[in-house]
Amino acid sequence: MTAAVLSIGTELTRGELVNTNASWISAGLTDLGFEVTEHSAVDDDKGRIVAALERLARGAKVVVCTGGLGPTTDDLTTEAVAAAVGVPIERDAASLDHIRRRFEKLGRTMSESNAKQADFPAGATILPNPIGTAPGFAVEVHGARAFFMPGVPREMKRMFDEHVVPRIRELAPNDSHQLRFRTFGLPESVVGEKLSGVEAGFPGVTIGYRAHFPEIEVKVLARAADRGAAVDLAERAAAEVQARLGEVIYGNGEDTFAGVVGRALRTRGWTLAIAESCTGGLVGHLLTKEPGASDFLLLDAVTYANSAKQAVLGVDEDALRGHGAVSAEVATRMADGARRVSGADVALAITGIAGPTGGSDTKPVGLVYLAVSTPKGTVVKEQTFPGERHWIQTLAAYVGLAMVRVACKNA
Repeated sequence: MTAAVLSIGTELTRGELVNTNASWISAGLTDLGFEVTEHSAVDDDKGRIVAALERLARGAKVVVCTGGLGPTTDDLTTEAVAAAVGVPIERDAASLDHIRRRFEKLGRTMSESNAKQADFPAGATILPNPIGTAPGFAVEVHGARAFFMPGVPREMKRMFDEHVVPRIRELAPNDSHQLRFRTFGLPESVVGEKLSGVEAGFPGVTIGYRAHFPEIEVKVLARAADRGAAVDLAERAAAEVQARLGEVIYGNGEDTFAGVVGRALRTRGWTLAIAESCTGGLVGHLLTKEPGASDFLLLDAVTYANSAKQAVLGVDEDALRGHGAVSAEVATRMADGARRVSGADVALAITGIAGPTGGSDTKPVGLVYLAVSTPKGTVVKEQTFPGERHWIQTLAAYVGLAMVRVACKNA
């Protein structure tokens, strides 16, 4: 069963906004068993919206659309859909009342422009929006079931889960199963080479890749005669993928690298301190984006200046003068100092040259020293990362977290 995704908004076609909705919806449709055949984005032009919708509806059984349901003059989705299906627009009293009451809760008066969000193509099924002012709706277009939702991600996601999925689940053939692996440590080309031949060895399996720097997601999608057979096929192919990639796989599904490192610390019962220089707090940011970091994170000291390395971490002046701030010796002292000051079980330190300036022949841009201090001693790693400043900082943060994870495993 085929499905397509249509994203509406000039901000998307101009590149002013990254279209995360399309990838999220496609993943949800795929998990349900649909074959997503196309993503399309169209600007806020009524004629082009109509044309895009009609084209997608002729080629797919389900079309999921986002955007263009707001109160401004460039929000034209409702008008375009009404034109596509040849019906007038009608105002829904219940939706209008919901919008008005939502504004009253905020201590505001609903404007007439917001009232247009209660307008729908005649005969449409209205999809309530409990956390926003724009309801969605569903209609049939050229035999396809088409769903229209707000472009605000959190509103769209809840509407999709609560109102779209129940209406399309029975349409999915239920003959597929997908497993997703999260990897770090190898470029996409090498991951692909390592998995060469898996599809041929498991007929019915498709291996997909999604690069999201610095990670590569590997998707194992199996289609078979029924759901049970698809699950079995996917699991057998996934076992082969795991055997070939080994430790490069750090998790699956919705796992995050920082979240997996946090779990490793909790499992070990360790607390963590961090001393950052060139990464400027990025490691701490990645960890604290995940819930429950307070279980293990005691300290994240951004000691950017040499004086801070001395005052906060106790790095001695002789090491700084004799070896420079970007050195194995200073990284070691930073990690040891962070563990001593905080009382943590393990400490990570990162110092380097993120660029674009500051490098030399002996210490080029991208040179980073990372140290992990544990009761067993301190391990130091020297790396030279490629790319611009953000890439270097991100790679350094990930490699540092990987070192903490290894320390937890080897303790």
